[in-house]
Amino acid sequence: MGDPAGCGPQITALAWHAREVDLLRPFFVLGDPKLYQRFGPVETIDAPDQTDTVFQRALPILSPGTGISENPTPGTPSGKFASSIVESIKTATKLAIAGEASGVVTNPISKAVLYQEGFTFPGHTEFIADLCKGPAQAVDRPVMMLVGGGLRVALATIHVPLMRVLDHLSTETLLETARITHRALARDFGLTAPRIAFTGLNPHAGEDGSIGTEERDLINPVAARLRNEGIDISDARPADTVFHEALHNRFDAVIAMTHDQGLIPVKTLDMWGGVNTTLGLPIIRTSPDHGTAYDAAAAGTCRPDSLIAALKLAVQLADNRDASND
Repeated sequence: MGDPAGCGPQITALAWHAREVDLLRPFFVLGDPKLYQRFGPVETIDAPDQTDTVFQRALPILSPGTGISENPTPGTPSGKFASSIVESIKTATKLAIAGEASGVVTNPISKAVLYQEGFTFPGHTEFIADLCKGPAQAVDRPVMMLVGGGLRVALATIHVPLMRVLDHLSTETLLETARITHRALARDFGLTAPRIAFTGLNPHAGEDGSIGTEERDLINPVAARLRNEGIDISDARPADTVFHEALHNRFDAVIAMTHDQGLIPVKTLDMWGGVNTTLGLPIIRTSPDHGTAYDAAAAGTCRPDSLIAALKLAVQLADNRDASND
């Protein structure tokens, strides 16, 4: 559902209206029907397996169990909807774990709204990873990957102030990020021999230690260790050129050291069609690569491009994962 006061209801309905043009596989929404009724035909379903029957004539909606007490005002966030937002995420994850859905596509949420109501996770990524844990299910550290503009970019650190990045970069975190990325490229993206590049942290990838030693002392030794494990990964490469190299087929994915270092090229190349996906989970999870867009929600000018791309990528990843398990 995402934040009902944000772009989620509009872009979900717009994606359904584009189902034939964009050749979308059937999907259902976890939310309150009243959020979508003004955008087109809706039909409540009792179980996910009713989706196919309904999808061509109406937007299928499954209640997550917690309805909303009143209609939201588009563009005006409110903590009144926090419990419904959280419940929709929980229900979606539960259904995907149970195999009743092929994957989860999350509409944007406002973490500030949820924090006011006691939410303790940095965002969707960490919350869903925690929900996936169980007595018989170990979960890798979730890795954020952005897909768009011809690039696949995983992040070694996510929402970390630049002054604290080094507190979050270590041999173990880099090894884990690279291994999870490599495994996902093979299993979920269907690449038989994935080629990965590390970015450097410093300008010119440290220039042999003259502009910083993190590449020489941390990133490159990790890369060497990964190559010894059979993973095709580069030493740290200058961030101002490595994305160009990836676009020209030298690498299948790039692991960026910081959030903006990785997201700037993706969003510059494909601002409207980028997708956020979480690697390392036992389920498929994708999301539009933008926020709640309260201003656009209020104006009624939301665009569904990124959600449509997220729906399509979820299908691709689920199909590839199914094929790899055959």
